[in-house]
Amino acid sequence: MDGVALAGIAAAVGTPFYAYSAGALRAGYGALAGAVAPQGVEVCFAVKANGNIHVLTEFARLGCGMDIVSGGEMTRALAAGVPAERIIFSGVGKTGAELRAALRAGLRQINVESPAELEAVAEAARDLGVRAPVALRVNPDVDALTHAKITTARKDSKFGIPIADIPALYTAAAARPELELAGLALHIGSQILDLEPFRRAWSAMADLIRALRAAGQRVERLDLGGGLGIGGEEQPAPCLADYARVIADTVGGMDLALTIEPGRWLCARAGVMVAGVTYTKPGDGAGFAIVDAAMNDLMRPALYDARHGVETVAAPRAPTDAGRCRLVGPICESSDDFGAYEGLGPLRAGDLLAFRDTGAYGAAMSSTYNSRDLIPEVLVDGDRFRVIRRRVGIDAALRLETPGPWQREEQD
Repeated sequence: MDGVALAGIAAAVGTPFYAYSAGALRAGYGALAGAVAPQGVEVCFAVKANGNIHVLTEFARLGCGMDIVSGGEMTRALAAGVPAERIIFSGVGKTGAELRAALRAGLRQINVESPAELEAVAEAARDLGVRAPVALRVNPDVDALTHAKITTARKDSKFGIPIADIPALYTAAAARPELELAGLALHIGSQILDLEPFRRAWSAMADLIRALRAAGQRVERLDLGGGLGIGGEEQPAPCLADYARVIADTVGGMDLALTIEPGRWLCARAGVMVAGVTYTKPGDGAGFAIVDAAMNDLMRPALYDARHGVETVAAPRAPTDAGRCRLVGPICESSDDFGAYEGLGPLRAGDLLAFRDTGAYGAAMSSTYNSRDLIPEVLVDGDRFRVIRRRVGIDAALRLETPGPWQREEQD
């Protein structure tokens, strides 16, 4: 990775671990921000993809905003040096405490997902004596043509407000003194490789905005969401110029402050997860390589049927066509299976494997299932590296389980 040998990192921190290239993070942001700059589009990184504060700091130094979905993510973004006015709060289940914290911090806007949440925002604003900056998140009933578990804008989705309900709710919200209604937002899904769903959704938003303005409403901002895919073995990533052209064709020239919220696109390809081979054994068809990483470390294959490219850290042993090998982890679940791979050569215990494109939704979704460690995260910058999250082992986990005093429920 850049100028650092992954085997050297493995010797220093042990396997498995995540490693991110700071240079790749910076280059990705520069490419995307440059592509959408002609339309005046601001980029806000989706913190849920990778919330490590050192990753966030890299983006903050470049002027990137942040899209958050929890109070904890807000704390991370602020600690990383992101100004509050560049943070957007999304998510369907914001609590009263989170809303009050967001208003105290002075975030740019809260993307409201339901009439009930709108009431909660108004209540929090009244309690604090402030006006809450809000945008209504629209569900345009557009299929993103991606995996069902990461599609968020069909009419049966939990996300957003049905597009047909927006005009009446927008008019009512605009009249409320507790609210500063700024505009609209949407997000149709993740890992989108076909740009046509974006075109349909954003065209629907343009029509909606024209209708609202014709009715006398002020619409100044439009949050276009994220979801731009990175491609894979079967389908390449969309061209950035084509993506920017869809923005221009649909909502360009409408005098709107535009925002996009990429997560995966900015950080997935900047990261690898490195695992060691523990055992090999024959199997029916493909043999097995049992690695020391598991579904608790990289959940996406078990959760989304995702497939990550894998390479040997050293050159594969000849012959490279040694047949298919299933890479599996040690967890007692059949879903702890990263898939069958060809071309890795005959693997042996002690070999190192790099799982590519794991800088997003890898460490961020990891857990300690089976009382396994939370694995380290490492940042590489040029010819140097440093640990940016230490390994959290069982001793640290047990300290969290120190019991408190017994308590009895007080009776009225």
